[in-house]
Amino acid sequence: MNVTPEVALKNELARRSGTSPQDWYLVLKARYGMESAFTGLRTVAGEGAVVSQIFTCAIAVNPILTAGLTPRYAEIDPNTFAIDPSRLRLGTDDRAVMIQNTFGVVSDEPARATAERARTAGAVVFEDSAHAVGRMARGTDGSPLADVSIHSFGVEKLLPTKFGGAIWLSPTLQASGYTADVRAAMARELQNIAAPSARQSFAARSYRNQLRVITRLPGRLGGVVRGAMIKAGLFDPPISAQESRGHQAAPVGMSSWVASTALTNLQAASRIEAQRSRAVAVYASALAGSVLMPAGASGESEAAPLVRFPFYVRDASTAEHMISELSRQGVPAGRWYRPALFPGAQDPSVYGYEPGSPDLAISEDAIARVVNLPTNVEPERAAEIAEMVKRIVAG
Repeated sequence: MNVTPEVALKNELARRSGTSPQDWYLVLKARYGMESAFTGLRTVAGEGAVVSQIFTCAIAVNPILTAGLTPRYAEIDPNTFAIDPSRLRLGTDDRAVMIQNTFGVVSDEPARATAERARTAGAVVFEDSAHAVGRMARGTDGSPLADVSIHSFGVEKLLPTKFGGAIWLSPTLQASGYTADVRAAMARELQNIAAPSARQSFAARSYRNQLRVITRLPGRLGGVVRGAMIKAGLFDPPISAQESRGHQAAPVGMSSWVASTALTNLQAASRIEAQRSRAVAVYASALAGSVLMPAGASGESEAAPLVRFPFYVRDASTAEHMISELSRQGVPAGRWYRPALFPGAQDPSVYGYEPGSPDLAISEDAIARVVNLPTNVEPERAAEIAEMVKRIVAG
């Protein structure tokens, strides 16, 4: 019996996560699935807020806006990069709370506390697991904690894929007051997503080759060609200009080619995770005492397969100096998530974010001081990079 790539991908996601294939829904980009789930929530629960964080990408908040809900921001715990449950306050208009597994840090205990507070307030528990495809926060019984879990095969995620997202809906969605209806509404939205157009399918399939050509063009020609291709709908950038303004394209589903590519890489995920874990372990050991490493990143037991290895320095200028020096030495250091709502909102008010708000002082401090290192490197290279970091810190 022939199995389509889409069915095979759902089966593999279910196998890796201990869930059922029928509870997974596939989309061209994870943000499209997020919007569909939020739209389903709004049709049942009405207008209201989704509690998220500013230590994130703008594209993780856009789906809230485009679904007709309002983003509201809670403080993060700088050790987990997720919402701090001890500081979380919810009201009657809060429809959902987002637990974010930033960098691939999955912290079960604080996630459980956040979920408990959300459910007590009648809010749906969403989990942004874009950096940890196939992994989820777990309850005390080992079952998935969230009501809705979002996973990504997109650019700069765990796997070397460039497109694709998957949404998991809990068969026992626990939000009080509208449990059955809200899950059904979400499922309808996800099932009714349009198929990708021929142009969208082409852009996904040719992305790697397009990027290779664009980056090799001399001078400013690469930017000119890239802009022309975007305008023609032939090149799909990771974050578009309209997405930095709080908008996004209409949701579309996953093509068979994207599903096949995602499946091939997901089947190799254990090997990829092991390699990233080895790099994380080297960083954590080599940098101990030289930089401030959040507990969630350094790991209390074994190293996690993080997408990026984050640490904190003294202030924003020190962080930028660190990134500049590492880049000069050939290390693709990152500044996720500086500025807030990375790579920055053209108009923060569109997102309901007021820079400098005392209610987000902890988040803004973390944003100012964070630096992150690549984990898709061999241990020997991770050791070399760690030595570079230590030399820069020492001045």
